[in-house]
Amino acid sequence: MADTRRLPPLNALRAFEVAARHLSFTKAAEELHVTPGAISQQIKALEEYVGANLFRRLNRALLLTDEAQACLPALREGFEKLAEATNLLMAVETHNRLAVGAAPSFASKWLVPRLGEFQQLYPDVDVWISADMELVDFINDDIDVAIRYGAGEYSGLQVERLLTDSVFPVCSPELLEGPQALKSPGDLTHYTLLHDTSPDNDESCPDWPMWLKAASVKGVDGTRGLRFNQSSLVLEAAISGRGVALAKSTLAADDLAAGRLAKPFDLTLPIDFAYYLVCPKSKAALPKVQRFLEWARARAAQDETAGS
Repeated sequence: MADTRRLPPLNALRAFEVAARHLSFTKAAEELHVTPGAISQQIKALEEYVGANLFRRLNRALLLTDEAQACLPALREGFEKLAEATNLLMAVETHNRLAVGAAPSFASKWLVPRLGEFQQLYPDVDVWISADMELVDFINDDIDVAIRYGAGEYSGLQVERLLTDSVFPVCSPELLEGPQALKSPGDLTHYTLLHDTSPDNDESCPDWPMWLKAASVKGVDGTRGLRFNQSSLVLEAAISGRGVALAKSTLAADDLAAGRLAKPFDLTLPIDFAYYLVCPKSKAALPKVQRFLEWARARAAQDETAGS
């Protein structure tokens, strides 16, 4: 067990971490809602405690000493662990609340339609969905588990792949009928292309020019059409007959099964990104998180079996 008698005052350590991050006593004071003088006093007290200087002043610039620079990563990790521990203590009061983070399109097209099954299995768990395009900050956002779309490289977290993805064209079934029915990729010249510009940062995900090239289609301008910054909006536009969209298989699955969308061509292109279950290792042991992880795994496996 750690000997707490060897630890300096927590306020002094916090003042040092914030001042080191900003390299400014003034900005540190603003963040901690104290005066610059108070920050200076905390830093001085910490320097006296450890017996070493932590900052160097050079031409009005504030620089870290070598000793301070060496200890800073461990100190920041320590504050992160403290925040995690505090969240776990607070979870005692909110043991029935499960906060799940997910991107808006995934939440609306996959998670929410299936969430009733989880609630039937675990009616004592109150699920809170946080739909946001920004990466979840587990320390500050009080999120228990997240479903992230990416390459699966999330340092310091428990990570497991949930669903793989691919891309193919979809449209309203109505576009497959009539005098200008969509029968071959060349027929796309008669229709508006719907573009998904959501910020996924996946270079392997094909856009319309890439898909048209893979399909050996000429005479169709893949740069024209309507653009949407959410995948779910692209699908809704396709459902309403506004044009033909390139859809991610996971997000389009329910609309295809219900007949709201149709897949006019067979050419499907794989992509590198996938959906991952992500949570802090400390929270993975919580019963409510374990239940959600087990349910999500089983539900994803069921979907992939149905789609194979």
